[in-house]
Amino acid sequence: MPHPVNTSAPDRSAEPAPTDPGSAERNRGVPAPRRDDRPIDVPRGLSGVVVTETEIGDVRGREGFYHYRQYSAIDLAERRSIEDVWHLMIDGELPDAARGRAFAAEIAPLRRIPDALRPMLTSIARDARSRPLDGLRTALSLAGSARGVRPLMDLDPAARRADALYACALTPTLLTALHRVRAGLAPVEPRDDLGYAANYLYMLTGSEPDPAHARAIEQYLISTIDHGFNASTFTARVIASTGADLIACLCGAVGALSGPLHGGAPSRALDSLDAIGAPDRVDGWIRDRVLAGERIMGFGHPVYRTEDPRSRMLRGLAESLGGDLVDLATRVERRVLELLAELKPGRELHTNVEFYAGVVMELCGLPRDMFTPTFASSRVIGWCANILEQAADSKIIRPSARYVGPPPPQPVPDVG
Repeated sequence: MPHPVNTSAPDRSAEPAPTDPGSAERNRGVPAPRRDDRPIDVPRGLSGVVVTETEIGDVRGREGFYHYRQYSAIDLAERRSIEDVWHLMIDGELPDAARGRAFAAEIAPLRRIPDALRPMLTSIARDARSRPLDGLRTALSLAGSARGVRPLMDLDPAARRADALYACALTPTLLTALHRVRAGLAPVEPRDDLGYAANYLYMLTGSEPDPAHARAIEQYLISTIDHGFNASTFTARVIASTGADLIACLCGAVGALSGPLHGGAPSRALDSLDAIGAPDRVDGWIRDRVLAGERIMGFGHPVYRTEDPRSRMLRGLAESLGGDLVDLATRVERRVLELLAELKPGRELHTNVEFYAGVVMELCGLPRDMFTPTFASSRVIGWCANILEQAADSKIIRPSARYVGPPPPQPVPDVG
């Protein structure tokens, strides 16, 4: 069932005309410019702090609902292709059939790795210290250099869009090529006759995927394209506000996503399922970790105060695929939620996206070290939409910090 979305706009016909430079911003819900430079105290982590306006989407945590532009993200995942949602995020509207075909034809040639970059893949991928996202940062930087990507502030909107499409189309190819080269296999070229998700699995494995697996991965990818001003999206926008090039913004976002508290959790949640092993071992395993103050991966979210809608959708996908892993996951989930309610009363801890994301990706044959990179392959679309939006605003993002060190100025001691 579609989620209700309030599309009505407030009646502003009776509002007075702006009489000072800050009134227009106040009418839009943005605070007027401060007339001094005194800092404002805000919650740690900027929780609940509104820093700008956006037309890209929002997360309504108390309702368990999030959207891309004016559409429910879950409805989009269930009814449209990732190419359609990609068009929505970058161009602002869902395409009809003809525009969808034109968009697919536009992005198909952008998937191929530049010839100048191919010889470098081996050294990037086979660095023993390099994790997949480390390799993506390096490869994206080189791809941007090969393309001659220029600072956002020096480009018009059409050129910015072209860079964004290039980065979004190339990222899945880079990720799968790096994975295969690291495994001693040759990269697999993308196919123009396959959609985004089927191509991703094909380039990863070298075999045309089961349609059910391709569709499950596509729905997962759509559901993770954007999710409000999370750490990686905000990072991308901060860099974009400086006027830097789009690839620099994406490399910063990838760095933020690599953190275990952000995008690094799907494989860790699945590792927890492996460690539990059977439903009758849940109680002891969870109690030991909660009492030790450890985080239970796959449960709890900084925004949602009800069930994560992505988790609900992915649970359904997992159940449609079936198998012993799904049976274990659903039984463990029920008991973990009961135990968390007992051990952390009042905390409103629910299953989050990572728990079933790992299950779905495992069932579809993705190796665990590719879980977070797969997340990145879709999130790059949301990052690019945010980067393009931020590039249209000339104001640099430059917050303040409250100094709490020794009181200055102290005398500088002489040497000796």
